[in-house]
Amino acid sequence: MPTLVSFGIALVLLVFLATRFSVDMGATWQTIRHTNPWLYGLAFLVHYTTFLFRGARWRMLLRNAAASETESLPSLGVSARLILMGWFASSITWFRLGDAYRAYAYCEVSGASMARSMGTILAERVMDVLLVFLLLLVGFLLLYADPELRPPKALLVMGLGLALASGLVLLAMQLFRRSVTRFLPQRIQRSYHGFHEGTMRSFRSLPPVMLMGLLGWLAEVGRLYFVVRATGLDVGIALVVFVTLASALLSAVPLSPGGLGIVEAGIVGLLMWVLPREQAVSVALLDRSISYLSVVLLGAGAFVYHQRVVARRSKSVLLSGQHPDRPGETAPS
Repeated sequence: MPTLVSFGIALVLLVFLATRFSVDMGATWQTIRHTNPWLYGLAFLVHYTTFLFRGARWRMLLRNAAASETESLPSLGVSARLILMGWFASSITWFRLGDAYRAYAYCEVSGASMARSMGTILAERVMDVLLVFLLLLVGFLLLYADPELRPPKALLVMGLGLALASGLVLLAMQLFRRSVTRFLPQRIQRSYHGFHEGTMRSFRSLPPVMLMGLLGWLAEVGRLYFVVRATGLDVGIALVVFVTLASALLSAVPLSPGGLGIVEAGIVGLLMWVLPREQAVSVALLDRSISYLSVVLLGAGAFVYHQRVVARRSKSVLLSGQHPDRPGETAPS
């Protein structure tokens, strides 16, 4: 029910924007209809390389945080698929629950510690916040050099605030670790210890980890760049970078699944600096058909496949006489 309510809110917002700002849907459709399909397809392919880069990064984080050097790691393909599933979950639920679902799905097939896995995802989010802020700052400075464009400082302040808040969370975790765990029940202490180690150990071998993260974000910039090229419209690369990273910030607003309705409004508003309203709407719809709609469709397929993998694993473990949740421990008869 909460998901249906959030989709309803997003739909109302989209209808309000279309009617309030008198968008000529006929002109919008003409721009979409004349989109170059090859460049649009290239935008689609470039976007999905982000899951490979992010999958490679998460695999590094899991290796950094592993309890032992012999702990098995997911393949690059499995890591990318789990991240796609996480994005799918975040696109149909509130509050980016896809991150928690990704950790849960990984533990389902690997038997890894949920707390330690969640720690790697927190570290990943902190790195993303820092990268988004730095790339947003680059786009902001490039745009600010043009006297005709004055990007909103509110988005930059928002990015800086998130970066500082993320740093403070890590600092608090490190400084007050003993104080916090002392008041926790024994079982929760073990979980928090795993979560803390998973977070802090993830920051080892930082340069290659950050490089994969950067490539993941550049793939998203590339998606919007090729979408714009596919429409034949004139939008500078600095604005493309700024719009992409601003959209990432807006998608974190937990008012609708995947920022639906909010992100589209942000893209249109920023692109209207250089494009007529109908063309800006066309770009937003084409871009979100890849970054949102295709993720929902392909993510649903990945989810179904994952359920089959889990079912096969559970059946295999039960037939072998092991406990389904603790490999190596015999299941009760």
